[in-house]
Amino acid sequence: MMSWPSPSVPAVPGPPIPLRIHDTASGELRPTSPGPTASLYVCGITPYDATHLGHAATYVTFDLVQRVWRDNGHRVHYVQNVTDIDDPLLERAERDGLDWRDLAKREIALFHEDMTALAVLPPDDYVSVVDSVDDIAADVRALVAGGAAYGVHVPAGEGADGALQDVYYDVASQARFGAVSSWSREQMLEVYAERGGDPDRAGKRDALDALLWRAARPGEPSWDGGTLGPGRPGWHIECSTIAVRQLGMAFDVQGGGTDLVFPHHEMSAAHAASLSGQWPFARSYVHQAMVGLDGHKMSKSRGNLVLVSQLRRDGVDPTAIRLALLAHHYRTDWYYTDDTLRAAQKRLERWRAALSREGGPSASETVQHLRECLADDLRTANALAAVDRWADQQLTRGGDEPGAPGVLARALDALLGVRI
Repeated sequence: MMSWPSPSVPAVPGPPIPLRIHDTASGELRPTSPGPTASLYVCGITPYDATHLGHAATYVTFDLVQRVWRDNGHRVHYVQNVTDIDDPLLERAERDGLDWRDLAKREIALFHEDMTALAVLPPDDYVSVVDSVDDIAADVRALVAGGAAYGVHVPAGEGADGALQDVYYDVASQARFGAVSSWSREQMLEVYAERGGDPDRAGKRDALDALLWRAARPGEPSWDGGTLGPGRPGWHIECSTIAVRQLGMAFDVQGGGTDLVFPHHEMSAAHAASLSGQWPFARSYVHQAMVGLDGHKMSKSRGNLVLVSQLRRDGVDPTAIRLALLAHHYRTDWYYTDDTLRAAQKRLERWRAALSREGGPSASETVQHLRECLADDLRTANALAAVDRWADQQLTRGGDEPGAPGVLARALDALLGVRI
């Protein structure tokens, strides 16, 4: 599947600083320590609605990870999936009287437009789940053959062939299950149903066992699963299959929102470990906090959304949207208000005024402070404050270094993805 266009990333003078970032599994700040090629997997969208600010915050955060790695001289192999077959997509398509494939195509195109506008570096491999079904089915068959998965007869009344079975992952088969989230069983069960699990499904060995393959139901799209029978993949195995095939085990960073810690990232890691016999799935698990509106996290199901595309249609500069996101640390939940955007627009206007002058105060310390802030767990608010200080000095006292505005502008572009 085609990704969106890649913006150019200019070189920045001065010594780079290696990235340390918070790893959910260990609870510690850890150096990412990639080799010549840094590897990143970020869970992509389910394309049944437009990109909201919570989504945008996630992809901007991992865009920064890429930019710091690139500044340190690493090539980046970035993989992102798109879950272009899933229950929410089918439900929305039925509600709106659309073919699910047409709905997915439309929303993927809009997502690409939003990411392009926000100057997010695209993945090297942008992988459709639909295009990966054969590989996913092969992995599910391998889990069954290895004793880590089992069949459960489709409930009577769902209209499926009585000989077909749904296939579930046996969490008891993987000793590492729980290592990503470090959650207790009680914590897992508390959120499992609302995050796509089916703890009460009759016939399962354990309430936490996760669906790997959904047997075909009348009116639903399905694919040939070989010995599994016709059906379609469960959610978590999709990322296991795509990540391992594109990056291998022990890639550098697995990314997504905090709502993916459990069950999605926990299950994906367990599936991959059972398939490969290796650990870890990822060397670090990094999670973006939730962005809220009206007292709740933004979510398509709740409908409390601020859409990037709507802001753009309203004439909001995408650079201001990006600055609004960067004003908050990625691990801190926050609530969007109109004041958030107004502050970002005011900041952008001030920076543009300061950088439009031919000379100015030296930018070398500010550039290096940007690097220090980003390398230390992406402290973006501190990075923006450093640029504010330079802009204040430029607009009040000026300076006599001719190339300073250009140097800082290139650093903002390369490191923060803010093109003035």
